[in-house]
Amino acid sequence: MPGTTAVRGGRTSPPGIQAATLYAVDLNALFAAHHDALLRYLTRLTGDPDQAADAAQESYLRLLRQPPARADNLRAWLFTVATNVVRDDWKKQRHAVALFQAPSRAPHVDAPPTPLEQLERDERRQFVREMLLKLSTKDRTVLLMREEGFSHKEIAEAVGTTTGSVGTMIARALRKLANELAQVAGTLS
Repeated sequence: MPGTTAVRGGRTSPPGIQAATLYAVDLNALFAAHHDALLRYLTRLTGDPDQAADAAQESYLRLLRQPPARADNLRAWLFTVATNVVRDDWKKQRHAVALFQAPSRAPHVDAPPTPLEQLERDERRQFVREMLLKLSTKDRTVLLMREEGFSHKEIAEAVGTTTGSVGTMIARALRKLANELAQVAGTLS
């Protein structure tokens, strides 16, 4: 079947790919189901659509090369791997990449805005970006994954914590963000 990676016990893998799992994965269906959300999440995380596309591609390649031991939640596995790919890239660069670094490169879904609307959007994005950058990477990750609709279990797997602590982590991250916003509001008045 095209787009299906192999399993042990009779089926074959594409050349250079290890058959390390006991299940078949329909890569075409997996890609169709999760690629847009993965790319959107990575673009928000990195601020760079090109880096996001590279990280998404690498996560699918890693799925081919070394699939997870269990296939029960491949969506969370893909997002976790993609997040780790981005973190590895940041480590290689020896500094954190700014979140939403290039808002003008973000794809537009609506009709093009007027110049004034675009300026206001850019200012709002920059403001939110600056507030998010004041949070830790883990806090940003839980907030962005929550925004993408991930379950607490999926967020827990991605950040390496227990499901029970995710709600607390989200609440703390939101409180930190609110405090940052309050500080800015206080300086503006």
